[in-house]
Amino acid sequence: MKKINKLYILFAFLFMLAGCQNDDHSFGDINAPKDLELKFVIQGKDTENPDGDGSGIVQFTATATNAISYRYIFSDGDDKNSPTGTLTKRFTKTGTNVYSVTVIASGTGGVTSSVTENITVYSDFTDAQAVEWLTGGSSKKWYVAADEKGHLGVGPNNDDAGVNWKPEYYSANPFEKSEVGPCLYNNEITFILDGEQLKFEQNNFGSSFFNAKYLADAGGTGSSDLCLNYNTSGQKNVLLSPTESILMTTNRDKTRGTTMTFGGNGFMAYYIKQTTYEILSITENRMEVRALMGDDPSLAWYMIFTTNKPVQGGGTGPGEDFDNLVWSDEFDVDGVPDPTKWKYDLGTGTNGWGNQELQSYTNTAANSKVQGGKLIITAKKEVIGTSQYSSARLKSEGLYDFKYGKVEFSAKLPTGGGTWPALWMLGSNYQTNTWPACGEIDIMEHKGNFPNIIHGTLHYPSANPAFSANNTATKTITNASTEFHKYSMIWTATSIKIYVDDMLYHSVANNSTLPFNANFFLIMNVAMGGTFGGAVASDFSQSSMEVEYVRVYQ
Repeated sequence: MKKINKLYILFAFLFMLAGCQNDDHSFGDINAPKDLELKFVIQGKDTENPDGDGSGIVQFTATATNAISYRYIFSDGDDKNSPTGTLTKRFTKTGTNVYSVTVIASGTGGVTSSVTENITVYSDFTDAQAVEWLTGGSSKKWYVAADEKGHLGVGPNNDDAGVNWKPEYYSANPFEKSEVGPCLYNNEITFILDGEQLKFEQNNFGSSFFNAKYLADAGGTGSSDLCLNYNTSGQKNVLLSPTESILMTTNRDKTRGTTMTFGGNGFMAYYIKQTTYEILSITENRMEVRALMGDDPSLAWYMIFTTNKPVQGGGTGPGEDFDNLVWSDEFDVDGVPDPTKWKYDLGTGTNGWGNQELQSYTNTAANSKVQGGKLIITAKKEVIGTSQYSSARLKSEGLYDFKYGKVEFSAKLPTGGGTWPALWMLGSNYQTNTWPACGEIDIMEHKGNFPNIIHGTLHYPSANPAFSANNTATKTITNASTEFHKYSMIWTATSIKIYVDDMLYHSVANNSTLPFNANFFLIMNVAMGGTFGGAVASDFSQSSMEVEYVRVYQ
């Protein structure tokens, strides 16, 4: 009986072997790629620029007999597949650097051949400020800004300048994904500066939010976005490069012009099969990015990140958008500004109001008046005492102050080099709690020497209380001096957020150690020159800031 079993097993084995041989034959012969060759062309290379024109762009072409696909591995940590063997890459490390490039050609049956070449490339691209803000000089954690509308959104990627820079199709409400995709809000992203290398690490606590089109990449199925188990551990290199998106030609002012590419298939919190993200804007604690859908470049996804982890129900969600109007001036009565709402600062102050400003403030109609539904503050070139310019500064000190709420100004700004209009707030206790200890919130400042760049800044004591911590951000808009724009601020016990035209561009966490938990009053003025305004244009004669309204909500 045992002999019969052994013969049966031997027969079965021989039968299976024959079947396998027939199967191999049906799939064709196993062929290793032969005569693998790698060629490359460095953009802008010539006798004067032997390592390229500074763009860092190199065109690679790999060829081999019997190859069905190619994979490139670069010494800067980048790793890309190329079915055809052709690949364009931008090397971004500043200066002239030598990189090793390995190309692996795959044949039938998984057999491979490889070749390695060294290449010397020059790149002059750098964005040191972005690196500093991303990492804080060493490492910094970032989170999805779940408490902001639009923290996740999608829009078209086309040449329509009216819509190709924003989530036109969809914009998530605060914490909208809490039920279907809570993992989206758990992500902890860390940017690290390791020597000169920017790195990235994502802790997703075991689960990532996947776009429905790519559920299969994590073994999932279905037709809706889902949280799926997925390993994102490990540090990955990040390469910065100049942006080449459609925004650079249609909406240059809507993008920073810097792109991040993550090695090792890295992505930012929401999986759309994309490793490249365009930085639209960034400050030391807030960042907006744009990324194209992995297999559908007609769609652009948008995400907002913050260094202050939002907490649902923690007072930083939708409820902070105060809607009860408690104080306003609509400037609907011609003449002098309403004396029940506004006072004046007069003269030159100490050291040009502390900033070496060149104007003398007056309370005359030549420098401030209400006309045609607007407050008009005019800076003029004229001699007032020792000053060569006159202007006005109005304040609600002693008439109205408050703690927490939303402030809105609608204003059109002056023109001319050296003009420095400002809409701002100062701690009401400044006389006994000397600046910067009293705190200052600059909702809008503008330099005439740099038109259309809006500044939002908080001043408070730094590590050395005698000096100010200038926590600032900028936003570029269009037609700041020819059209009215809304400049606003939302202020709570946990955050201060600054907007232009309802676009948030600066957010700072508030806490009990900062001076932003007491009453503040409102100020409007146009300064000339000084440490912020800069040189006054030689042909400046006069220019005005017009304000349509000031509103406070609580």
